[in-house]
Amino acid sequence: MKIWKIVRRFMAAGVPTLVLAVAGCATAGAGMTADKGMMSGKAARMAMDPMAARMAVIDRFSAAAGHLQMRDAMDHLPGANAPVDFDQPPFVTTGFGPHGETVMYYNFDAQSTTPAPIYVLFRAGESSPVQNQLNIVDVIPGDKGYNDFWQVYKVTVPVDYIANSIGSLQGLKDAGYPMAATSTIVNCPVVPDGSTAAHRLSGNDTGLHSGWYRNMVVKYFNFSEAPLMVASDGTVPVSPIYVAFNVNPGMANGGPPSGFKMVAGSMQTHNVVATLPGDPDYSPLWAVSPYDNMYFDKVMSFGSVMSSMVLARDVADVNCPVFSVEKMMNK
Repeated sequence: MKIWKIVRRFMAAGVPTLVLAVAGCATAGAGMTADKGMMSGKAARMAMDPMAARMAVIDRFSAAAGHLQMRDAMDHLPGANAPVDFDQPPFVTTGFGPHGETVMYYNFDAQSTTPAPIYVLFRAGESSPVQNQLNIVDVIPGDKGYNDFWQVYKVTVPVDYIANSIGSLQGLKDAGYPMAATSTIVNCPVVPDGSTAAHRLSGNDTGLHSGWYRNMVVKYFNFSEAPLMVASDGTVPVSPIYVAFNVNPGMANGGPPSGFKMVAGSMQTHNVVATLPGDPDYSPLWAVSPYDNMYFDKVMSFGSVMSSMVLARDVADVNCPVFSVEKMMNK
């Protein structure tokens, strides 16, 4: 149906799995700078200092980068390089789990099912990433091919490689270092420096991590509430979410612009996720299916949403990592 093409446009505009030294895409080692204390003076000058390097300009809400979350005169979303507090609306949502659990999740906008590469460096013969070397990416929000979801590529460097002597994909290519895709996917949204998202499931790391982008430094979160593997077709796996809008899609000003329908006087939606972290099919990349909001009061679980009228299926894919799950009684 034509209307769902419009909704989608609005919302979307081998190597074995590595056991990385960190859960996700954080930098190996405690430090964020080159370990100069263990280098000769000559070697230290060969390494770039991430603390002194130029920061890349990050804008998740520009016309080039945003889909659902696109800055305009009405929404007042932060400007380029302005820190973002992702613990404030519209970046957090409260909904329901498959069995009526109360769940909370972040909203990181629509994302592609095609992962972007992230390059993790290993010295030849070693099983852990190079200590203090920042991981390397070649796309940021607004670039063609950017994705919050990254497929890990293992890069093998010589045993005498100096951490952070390379900070770009082009540098890796120029050096001729072997690269091999792994089956690991990590959820690491690139954000402006100083941004915060203070919640993780099971107390996982909430801090910002540093990476290289074309010899500039970028910052990103790491969401590791569940392991992710590349699907058999090479894509990021997805899981269903069913949502109700204040105005049904297909009606005037309906769908995403009208906002999620909520219980009066609260932030509780009746959006329902089909899986939770720990379930075999869980993914934070949710395939969105809107249901008729006339069923709002009756929908509080996967079973009840299946008894409602689903208006369309899989109209967009959004990055919404779950950070809280609470079982509720008498639902």
